[in-house]
Amino acid sequence: MCGIAGFTHHNSRPDPRRIRDAADAILHRGPDQQGVFESAAVSLAATRLKIIDLDSGNQPIVSEDGDRVIVFNGEIYNHNELRRELEQRGHRFRSRCDTEVILAAFTEWDTNCFARLRGMFAVALWSESRGRLVLARDRMGIKPLYLARRGRDLYFGSELKTIFVHPEVERNLNPAALDCYLSLNYVPAPYTMVEGIEKLMPGHWLEWSGGQTQSEPFWSIPREVDPHWNIDSAKAVLDSLLKQSIREHLLSDVPLGIWLSGGLDSSTLLHYAAAASSSRLKTLSISFAGRSFDESAQVRSTAERYETEHEEFDVNPDVGLADAIEQFAYYFDEPNADGGALPVWFLSRLTGSRVTVALSGEGADELFGGYLTYRADMLARRARRLPAWLLRAAHGVASRWPVSDEKIGYEYMAKRFLEGCLMPADRAHVHWNGTFSDSEKAALVRTPLPEALPGLLRELSPEGDGVNAYLRFDQQWYLPDDILAKVDRMSMAHSIEIRPPFLDHRIVEFAASLPDHLKVRGKAQKIVLRELMRHRLPASTLRRKKVGFDFPAHEWLRGPLRGLLLDTISAESADGLFRRETLRHFVQQHLNRRVNIGYHLWGLMLLLLWMKRWRIQTTHFEMARPVPASSVTST
Repeated sequence: MCGIAGFTHHNSRPDPRRIRDAADAILHRGPDQQGVFESAAVSLAATRLKIIDLDSGNQPIVSEDGDRVIVFNGEIYNHNELRRELEQRGHRFRSRCDTEVILAAFTEWDTNCFARLRGMFAVALWSESRGRLVLARDRMGIKPLYLARRGRDLYFGSELKTIFVHPEVERNLNPAALDCYLSLNYVPAPYTMVEGIEKLMPGHWLEWSGGQTQSEPFWSIPREVDPHWNIDSAKAVLDSLLKQSIREHLLSDVPLGIWLSGGLDSSTLLHYAAAASSSRLKTLSISFAGRSFDESAQVRSTAERYETEHEEFDVNPDVGLADAIEQFAYYFDEPNADGGALPVWFLSRLTGSRVTVALSGEGADELFGGYLTYRADMLARRARRLPAWLLRAAHGVASRWPVSDEKIGYEYMAKRFLEGCLMPADRAHVHWNGTFSDSEKAALVRTPLPEALPGLLRELSPEGDGVNAYLRFDQQWYLPDDILAKVDRMSMAHSIEIRPPFLDHRIVEFAASLPDHLKVRGKAQKIVLRELMRHRLPASTLRRKKVGFDFPAHEWLRGPLRGLLLDTISAESADGLFRRETLRHFVQQHLNRRVNIGYHLWGLMLLLLWMKRWRIQTTHFEMARPVPASSVTST
């Protein structure tokens, strides 16, 4: 596992300090080793976290003839298979590392090699004689890759920090990204929150040559559903795929653990890992003030069932919440308002003190239909048949319900659902996982934002879709740019590697081929996975409701995080973007317990902390047409 960085020198002379600074900026991603390659045309760097002892796994790796160079971040699980095929084609290897296999595969098959790789990766390959740089990112976007074009040069790296080392790169807030962030809680690719910097899309490669770039996909999420699947045939195939994927993901020469929540996904991983491993497994979890996310007793029961070496960390107001949150501004690269970042930070800290690699259940919800939003999508299709005045009246009643002390109260969920029922189906789907409605954004932001969000929603129908359409949308945007980005940054901040076995692309392709009724039907969700594990896991695990990786945002922003919230919201940087009176209104409504909008305020707080840390400019936001004054509607 590594971090990578680099830039071309088409219009500039190489500065050796720049590539060293870029490598230092991501040293947390690979503190064991650091390497640099420089020529008259390009500078490349890699930092390495040693996971498997594969002899000369140091990077960059240069081909025997000195013409091709690779820097690589990730793990390729089928590199031994590819090595044997390449050796039959005449290639010779100096090490057992997967990085050298990718270099040989690129030499043999050029950009067609990426479709042959099974794993997670962000890679850069340089051909000196051709003056050609090729970047690629894995199918599901597990590993990040940022890039910026300046003139005819290209800068890239695993994190924005590698591009920020170039003082000529301006740090202007991207209005289109802000439009998406305020609605979604994350910034979808190819946008970033900084103008002129973008993310390479998952499953794509990009070529730079002579100052010109072109990009193409080498894989995309399948769209064809096979109606011939039945529950028995689907269970058999999923069982085989999980065995293969988890066995491959367990390979490591350093201590390995499993993130355990006690829910279906992590318990499934543990079940298959226990069968594949000859040694006692380590499991790690967290709780809030003595109570786990997914019920502490359930977690411990599962750990005892598989006789793991289990550890749990209690997240409470005395563990330095504010200090951790302020560090997010550095490690997150871009603001991410997912409330799960806070517990994942502390889980990563616990994990980093015990193991170097951990398996996690990311992706199962998006593949098999685990979120309540998918049921909401189906219920809302029926609710929209009712008169709009009746839905508005019901929303008004729900808005007057007493504010709940629960992490996500029933009054909050009812209001969000009814708000979505009053929206087109495509907008409602992202609203249920997001925060600000369009009217709230208009009242909050001082100047008009470009409407970037509608472009994102083009693949969804305003009238409503089947479950598979919503799953594809979440796999394309929500999964890589929220869930996987959160896990990558929080884990890499503590120099650990998190592997998501559910995101083996063979499992992704299998899940995409299943019809809706094998995923979500009525109140039943993740049907094929749940049926597969029915006689393998306790009934309490199978029945347990989806809780999610969140913290009690509503209450903690009224309590231990109140000071940080007020200090951040009152900062001058907020005035350049937001209407002061609207901000105050939101804060007071929440603090006075008139509404629960902790997740809205959490996202604004993280945005403003990030802007302050990286000195992000907003002066270009001044536009000729002001936002018309409008009343603020409480969420």
